[in-house]
Amino acid sequence: MKGEPDFLQNLRDEMGGARQWIDRAIVIAYAVLTGLAVVAFTLLADAALDVYGRMRGQWWWAPLLWTPALTALVVWAVRRWAPGAVGSGVPQVLTALDPATPLRERSRFVSLRLSVAKILAVSGGLLAGLSIGRQGPSVQVAAGIMLHARRWLSPASGISDRELIVAGGAAGIAAAFNTPLGGIVFAIEELSRRLLDRSSGLMLAAIVIAGLVAVSAFGNLSYFGRVRVEAVSWWALLLPGALVAIGCGLLGGLLSRLMLASFTGLPDRFCAYRRKRPVAFAALCGLAVAVIAVVSQGQTVGVGHEHTKALLDHSADVASVHQPLLFTGLKFIASWLSAWTGVPGGIFGPSLSIGAGLGADVAWLLSSPHGAALIALGMCGFLAAVTQTPITAMIIVMEMTDGHGMVLSLMACALLSSLVSRMISRPLYSTMSTLMMRSLREPPAASPPADPSAASVPRG
Repeated sequence: MKGEPDFLQNLRDEMGGARQWIDRAIVIAYAVLTGLAVVAFTLLADAALDVYGRMRGQWWWAPLLWTPALTALVVWAVRRWAPGAVGSGVPQVLTALDPATPLRERSRFVSLRLSVAKILAVSGGLLAGLSIGRQGPSVQVAAGIMLHARRWLSPASGISDRELIVAGGAAGIAAAFNTPLGGIVFAIEELSRRLLDRSSGLMLAAIVIAGLVAVSAFGNLSYFGRVRVEAVSWWALLLPGALVAIGCGLLGGLLSRLMLASFTGLPDRFCAYRRKRPVAFAALCGLAVAVIAVVSQGQTVGVGHEHTKALLDHSADVASVHQPLLFTGLKFIASWLSAWTGVPGGIFGPSLSIGAGLGADVAWLLSSPHGAALIALGMCGFLAAVTQTPITAMIIVMEMTDGHGMVLSLMACALLSSLVSRMISRPLYSTMSTLMMRSLREPPAASPPADPSAASVPRG
């Protein structure tokens, strides 16, 4: 019948020649390298947090000097040598993927050099004790490594630069969270680029392989541990779950809006001082973060995964390891101030910690016996609210839970939180990418953006 697939011809096309198999091997090899890079990034970031923790444990006042000094040093170094590494990394990847971005400008946002600079700068920020994460930056790190494969691929490979960047960015999420499925969904929902039929299977394989490298290094557990949730009926979670979802939507939308405001710059004295003296401003923000770290006894530092693990382990009595309402507020402020410094870092991890704190707060206020379930809902809801990617947030948290009893609850929470957030703030990553594209289109004589480095200083 005319139009039916020709099995033998399709088989010959798939088998191809030696060069086609070499191209496939190159992509797979770079997927392995991407996974190894994220593993190394994780180990370096954890080592930096460990050094900070030991220093703070020996001298409680040390962060008051150490944090502002190292924050200023990192900001100065990045602005001088690698301005494209500043911020989260996700907006840079989106900008590199935009068809309107000239090829000659793509290296400003994604490259192997920026990947190395990103790893060092984020680790420096964690060593300083800022409230930042490495999951978002892993997107830019992995995309830069995968894009480097282009120089070894043949022109007839059929694999575009855009596909390599999408696969790399998604592989970064897969490896950072030990969630290969989450990486695939992130590629579809956030990076939002269609892979060509000819190479989509190879790109998906690269994403999964990068995630499996992380799994083989750290085991089949997420960075926040495994969330064990007992079977809970819908009715038992209806009221507290709705409170968690709405609270996450409101706070997450506010955080997103604050980050966009600090990114674009406002006509106030703080933003004016930041434009005039960015390094000194970073030091002042670092000092404020250090004060918060001292007050919270270090719980707000970094991603906050240790505090989140403690909440999950003591979900029946969260007050024993958690300062109700106080931690959530302090972590929120510390994350915003850390973003305002200009130090490279992400918001994925801190969002999960803030959401866990909010879920624990609701469980404490209502004396709910379902603390673990509300903590999981909070993690999902706040991440969905900040990033406005509800499906990715749901998948990431779902892969942390044992069983599938929470799937519908997580989905409902993510969708509601994202909806509430959209009423408060524009989408964080895509808006930053749009502003970066606008700066690319401006002629050299045009007035500079509100922040001199705004074209390459997105956060998230």
